[in-house]
Amino acid sequence: MLSFCILVTFHSPAEAQGKRTYQSLQHALFSGGQLIGDRGPQSVNWLDDGNKYSFVEQNLQHFAPEIRIYDPVADEDTLLFHPAEYTFPNSDIPFHFENFEWSSDDNFILFQTNFSPLYRYSGTSDYYLYDLAEKDLELITDSALNAKISPDEKKIAYHKNGEMFLLEIGSNNTKQLTDSADDYLYNGRFGWVYEEEFGVAQAWKWSPDGKYLAYWQTDESKVERFVSTDYEGIYPEYTDIPYPKAGSQNPEVKIGILNVETGENRWVDLNADKGLIPRIYWTADEGQLAVLWMNREQNELKLYFADAAKGSSKVIYEESSDDGWIDIYNNPEGLSDMFFFPDDKQEFFRISDRDGHDHIYRYNYNGELINRVTKGNWDVTGLHALDTESETIYYESTEASPLERHLYSIRFDGSDQVRYTSEPGRHQINMSPNGKYYIDQWSDTTTPPRVELFSTDRGGEKIKTYTRNESVQAYISQNAYQPRELFTFTTDYGEELDGYLVRPHNFDPDEEYPLILMVYGGPGYQGVFNEFENSPWVQYLSQQGYVVANVNNRGSGGYGRDFKKSVYKRLGLLEAEDFAETAKHLAKYDWIDQHRIAIRGHSYGGFMAALTPLLYPGTFRVSLVGAPVSDWRLYDTIFTERYMGLPQDNEENYNLSSVMNYASNLRSKMLVTHSSMDENVHIQNTMQMITAFVNAGKDVDLRIFPKGRHGVLYNEQSYLLLYKVYTDYLNTHLKP
Repeated sequence: MLSFCILVTFHSPAEAQGKRTYQSLQHALFSGGQLIGDRGPQSVNWLDDGNKYSFVEQNLQHFAPEIRIYDPVADEDTLLFHPAEYTFPNSDIPFHFENFEWSSDDNFILFQTNFSPLYRYSGTSDYYLYDLAEKDLELITDSALNAKISPDEKKIAYHKNGEMFLLEIGSNNTKQLTDSADDYLYNGRFGWVYEEEFGVAQAWKWSPDGKYLAYWQTDESKVERFVSTDYEGIYPEYTDIPYPKAGSQNPEVKIGILNVETGENRWVDLNADKGLIPRIYWTADEGQLAVLWMNREQNELKLYFADAAKGSSKVIYEESSDDGWIDIYNNPEGLSDMFFFPDDKQEFFRISDRDGHDHIYRYNYNGELINRVTKGNWDVTGLHALDTESETIYYESTEASPLERHLYSIRFDGSDQVRYTSEPGRHQINMSPNGKYYIDQWSDTTTPPRVELFSTDRGGEKIKTYTRNESVQAYISQNAYQPRELFTFTTDYGEELDGYLVRPHNFDPDEEYPLILMVYGGPGYQGVFNEFENSPWVQYLSQQGYVVANVNNRGSGGYGRDFKKSVYKRLGLLEAEDFAETAKHLAKYDWIDQHRIAIRGHSYGGFMAALTPLLYPGTFRVSLVGAPVSDWRLYDTIFTERYMGLPQDNEENYNLSSVMNYASNLRSKMLVTHSSMDENVHIQNTMQMITAFVNAGKDVDLRIFPKGRHGVLYNEQSYLLLYKVYTDYLNTHLKP
C-alpha cells in the first residue's frame, strides 16, 4: 500500500476566495456535466477484426445520435448511419434507436428501439435489421427480450414471451424453436436473481459456426414472490416478482442445446446436485459447450465439457474453497468473466486468487495446468484481449498500486511482460479484440479525464487525443474546486487502509469542520482511487464547509484475497470497524471536529451507514441511510449465500450482521430514505428496521419515495429533492 502522501497542490486562501461558488444546491447538481466533461467516443464497437471502430455521436442539428466509423491508419472519421435519413418501415415516423450491435462480418446492424425495462439489465425492445449494402431497414420482431445475429450472418435468434425464435435473413422465414414455456417457466430467459447477481441478461448463446443455440431454461414456479406497489390510483396495482430470499427455494435451471437446422433439442446432463449454472462458453471444438456449475454457497465449482449432439458431459476442472467464495466474474471491475475460451485454440484461461491474488492460469482441454501466466503481490483486474497468433494476453492490474489501474501485455507462457500506460492514476481501457489498439480514459486526483487512442506497437504509441478536457480544467480554475487528497493510516487493530478526503472551500487550518464519511463497502468494491473527483454534491458540501472522506475498508477489491475475503460469513462487522477507525483517525486532525461526524451510504452502503453507528455509538452524530439491507435474511439467495452461507448454517453471524439486533444502541440522528418500488432491496428491510427502533424507543426520520426503484429518485425533481433532504439534514444536525 501507499505511504501517507498528499497528491494535490492547494490554492491559497486569497486565490480560493476569488473563485465562483455554486449559487444553490440545484445549481450544483445540474452543473455536474462541467466536472465530467467530454468522455470521448461513445458506444464503441470494434470492426474489421479490430482495425476500425464505430462510435455514436450526437448530431446537434437533428438532436439524434448518428453512427460514425473511425479508421486509425487513415485517420478518417466518416458518417455511416444517420437516423434522420430513415423512418420506421411503413410509417412517416423518424427512426430512432437506443442500442445496436454489428454482425460478425460487419455487413448488418441490428437496432434495438422502443425499450421497456424489466429488471436492471433487461427489458423488451423492437428490433430492426439494417443491411449496409442495400441500405435497407426492416422490422425483425417487436417486444422481444433480446436478439442477436448468428456468427454466419444467415440468421437472427431472439427471445419473446418465454420462448426462443429464429428468423432467416433474406427470406424472413420465422420459426419457433421452443414450445414449453409456462407461468414462471422460460426458455432463454433469466429470472430476477440470476440477472441481478450474475450480471447477465441474455440467457442463450450462438455457437461460433451458427449451428447451435445453447440456452438456460429457468423454472421459477417454486420461488416465493415479492409484491410491491407505488400506491398510485384508487386501487393500486401490484408488481409481483419471484424473488428467492436467503435460505429459500432458488430458481431451477438447466441447459438446453438446440440444433437450429434440425430443430433437435438436447438437455445437458451434468450429473450434479442442484446448484447454480452462472456461465456457459462455446469452446474451440465444434459442438462442444463448456458449462460452469457451482454449489449453492458458491465455494465449489465444476467446469463441464458437453457434447451438443448428445447432451453428455464430463468434468474437466474443479475448484473448492474452505475460507471464502469463488469468483466467476468481477462486477466492480467490469470483468464479466474469469474463464476465457479462445475460439481457435484448444486451451482456456482462468483468473483465480488461489495464491492470494487474482492471476491468470492457462489450461489444456483435459483440465491440466499448462502454466501460470502472471504472478506477484497484485491483482489482475481485467483481461482485454487474447491474441492467439502471437500468444499474447492484454490485461489490466494493480501492480503499480491498488489505487491505480494499468494496461499490460504478457505472452501465454508468462514471458515478455510489457506495460503500456505510464501516467500514474486510474486507466480505463477499451481495447480492440486483436489487441492492436486501445482507447485509454485516464485521470488522477489533479487531472481531469484524458481520452486517447493508442496502438500497442512499440510499447504503446499514441495515435490520437480525443480530449484533454481543457473545458473542465478551465472550469475548476475559475470556480471553487477541491480535489481529492489521498492518505494511508494504520488502525488500532493493525490494518493499513487507504482513503481520500476533500477539504472545505476556503480551508482555514485554525477552524474546526464537520466530516462526512461516504461509504459503500460491499465485497470486491473499491471507493478510493487515484482519480479525478467529479461529484457536484461533494463540491457543494465542500463549499458549505464540510470535509468529505472515503476509505477502502476490508472487503474491498484490489488488495488481494485475504483483504477482500476477510469479511466472509460476517458481513458488516469488519467494515464497520474500519469506518469507525477512519472517523477516529481523521478526528485527530486539529481542523476536524470529532463531535460533528456523519456517515452516509446507499444499498450496501445504506446497510453500513445504519449498522456502523450502532456498533460504535458516539462516533457519528448523523447517519444518512439509503435503501439499506437491514438483515441479510431479507436479501436474495445468490448474493447473500455467496458471502454469508446459508442462514441455518451461520445463524449467529446472521444475527450479528442484523441492524435490528443493535437498535437500542442508536445515539445518532438517523435519516432513512427508501422506495416502495425497490425490487432489489425491498422496503421490508426499512420497515422491519424502523419497527426495531420504535420497539427500542428510538426516533428515526423516514422519507419514502414511492415511485422510485432501488436508486430512490426517479426524475429531476426527485433527484433534487433527495439531495436537498440529505443536505438539509446535515446542515440541521452537523452545523454549529
